[in-house]
Amino acid sequence: MSKTNHYNLADLLYLMARLRDPATGCPWDLEQDFHSIVPHTIEEAYEVADAIERQDFAQLPAELGDLLFQVVYYSQMADEESRFDFADVVDTCVRKLVRRHPHVFPSGELRSQRKAGALESQQVEQQWQHIKAQERAEQQAQSTVSVLDGIALNMPALTRAIKLQKNAAKVGFDWQELSPVLAKIQEEIAELQEAIAEQDRKAIEHELGDVLFSVCNLARFVEIDPEQALRLTNQRFYQRFNYIEQRLAQQGREITECDLATLESLWDAAKQNLAKQKV
Repeated sequence: MSKTNHYNLADLLYLMARLRDPATGCPWDLEQDFHSIVPHTIEEAYEVADAIERQDFAQLPAELGDLLFQVVYYSQMADEESRFDFADVVDTCVRKLVRRHPHVFPSGELRSQRKAGALESQQVEQQWQHIKAQERAEQQAQSTVSVLDGIALNMPALTRAIKLQKNAAKVGFDWQELSPVLAKIQEEIAELQEAIAEQDRKAIEHELGDVLFSVCNLARFVEIDPEQALRLTNQRFYQRFNYIEQRLAQQGREITECDLATLESLWDAAKQNLAKQKV
């Protein structure tokens, strides 16, 4: 299909309305509500990230389309309940982005001309955070709002930990150098070891969470996304373990028949082999 014959956003909105039509729509789509769709939204977001990490740009349009469909889905259900519609979503998004980019839209209008002299990336980030802080202050003036509010509860735990720490740091609740961050990790590991020695499962869970939270704080200090770091480690583990499975299959051996020393030797071989491939 040529681009002149491409379906457009209006077609997608029409399709969604048809799927939710009480008389002629899809039974499955009609059964869904805001809560039931959330797991699908999270899954679609991860599939977008996965396609990007694998540099599968041929598949990326499809994954982005699936994610866009989630936004359209929520908007349709909200429209049915007279809460808001897709136009409100777009309007809110554009207004927020115009407000947070005064260096691009100096008059606060979408069609305004850009100021002479571009800001550096770091200045833009500082300005963005300042505007967000003003928005939070306005919210606090209307009600009791914590600086930690607005961070979704169901986002990945590592990502949420980073966001909580960043927000706390903005009001001065933070260390000023790396050494106490590292010391805190050692402290939490010692407390975890103590809980393990006492075989207190509730305490083990508590202390393990503290260790992970402290490691996230380290990631924040060294400016590494812990979620991304762990995803890459997961992928390396998968590739190395798969290498072991393939080597054993070539030898006509089952992995369950091998002792740990054999598996460790194959693991080292996998690391060396994949390192040559820059994996």
